[in-house]
Amino acid sequence: MQGNKVIGEAAIRTGCRFYAGYPITPQNELPEYMAESMCQVKGGVFIQSESEIAAIHMVAGASAAGARAMTSSSSPGISLKQEGISSMAACELPGVIVNMMRGGPGLGNISPAQGDYFQATRGGGHGDYRTIVLAPASGQELADLTMDAFDLADEYRMPVMILADGMMGQMMEPVVFKEPKPRQYRERYVLKGAGAGKSRFIRGLILDPRAMEEHNWKLARKYEVIAQKETRHEAFNTEDAQLIVTAYGTAARIAKGAIKRLHDAGLKVGLFRPITLWPFPSRELQEISERTDNFLVFELSTGQMIEDVHLALCGRGYVNFYGRPGGVVPTPVELAHVIARQYSKKDRHHE
Repeated sequence: MQGNKVIGEAAIRTGCRFYAGYPITPQNELPEYMAESMCQVKGGVFIQSESEIAAIHMVAGASAAGARAMTSSSSPGISLKQEGISSMAACELPGVIVNMMRGGPGLGNISPAQGDYFQATRGGGHGDYRTIVLAPASGQELADLTMDAFDLADEYRMPVMILADGMMGQMMEPVVFKEPKPRQYRERYVLKGAGAGKSRFIRGLILDPRAMEEHNWKLARKYEVIAQKETRHEAFNTEDAQLIVTAYGTAARIAKGAIKRLHDAGLKVGLFRPITLWPFPSRELQEISERTDNFLVFELSTGQMIEDVHLALCGRGYVNFYGRPGGVVPTPVELAHVIARQYSKKDRHHE
């Protein structure tokens, strides 16, 4: 099944009943799939909005009414959604945002890239807020992590982003859809219309500075809990590795192919793959740094995740970087040559 369609099917199976989006390559198959499928699901709503800005605010409205809601776009479109994502974080509204990254900056091109790491992991919009960021690396993970994204959004009442790229959205792979969990959802705040009892309202505008400060600290405490509980990663061939490649998403798949090739040649190289980009699995990377001090960060960008690797390692070890930005996707053979050069260096330094 094609990656973009996998996300749509997984979302529907886990109870998504509202989708709003706007066309942009390379994620168009996802809204197409939702347009066709939502009409066949009881209570399903699909809206092609007039803009990306409208789409994210429609998702916020559906979430406030208690629906599991989702939108999707690609890099420039996510930029337009940032005000709405910040608003959802402020109002503590759950929702899922899919970004199938493409080459940038600006309009860039429609090739796969990873230049939106900062945008996703640093909030992207204004104010002190975070979004949980999940980085799948296969069709199967697109299915699994989409379902998990809705559960995490409900549990913590916040936006969750699935950060993939154009290659992953277009690839076709076998997929097995897991059984979704029953929805556990605190509905105290949901706006269900007039009725008995105290009026309910949701607001992000808090004009009293002290009240706004306390709201920010409340959000910060929630983010601290998430950072402690929700990190995910994959460690591949790291037990006796003398060099660790750190990569995520499509870049990690390329790295794994290169590592298998080098392993056959007798080189001890491992892969550390963050699955949650926020919260970044810092403790787990620190544990690996106790066994080796040689790291290579590989990204389809000029280098963004490398900052989180440096922060996690706290100055321990040698961290080099190799990147291909703008939509250029290297082969495992190309990356294997880069890794081999670093592996053989006796005086390691930042290239």
